[in-house]
Amino acid sequence: QVQLVESGGGLVQAGGSLRLSCAASGRTFSRYAMGWFRQAPGKEREFVAAISWSGCSTDYADAVKGRFTISKDNAKNAVYLQMNSLKPEDTAVYYCAASSGSYSSGDYYYTSPYEYTDWGQGTQVTVSS
Repeated sequence: QVQLVESGGGLVQAGGSLRLSCAASGRTFSRYAMGWFRQAPGKEREFVAAISWSGCSTDYADAVKGRFTISKDNAKNAVYLQMNSLKPEDTAVYYCAASSGSYSSGDYYYTSPYEYTDWGQGTQVTVSS
């Protein structure tokens, strides 16, 4: 099991930027995928972005493509979400998630929340105007 802690959320004006961070700890093996999801009030949790262990494979939801960038630093056990050109509809609680991982070869990412076994507590992002 891995422990995940998000940070970097806050209040920002439309058109502004935020960078979310997710610090991971507790695992002794590598090659787990990570992703970002978000949930707005009254709505289901939705996929935002995902990245494979190597960082070579990424995917984004259509709503954020071209504006958000996911990245990771395996040496620091951290994943990031750079959010630019923010819109009011981006307002939500953002969650970091990690898949089960494996020692086997391969490089995977997942867009389904059911593929992720560990979740952070979430960080609030609010975009005004």
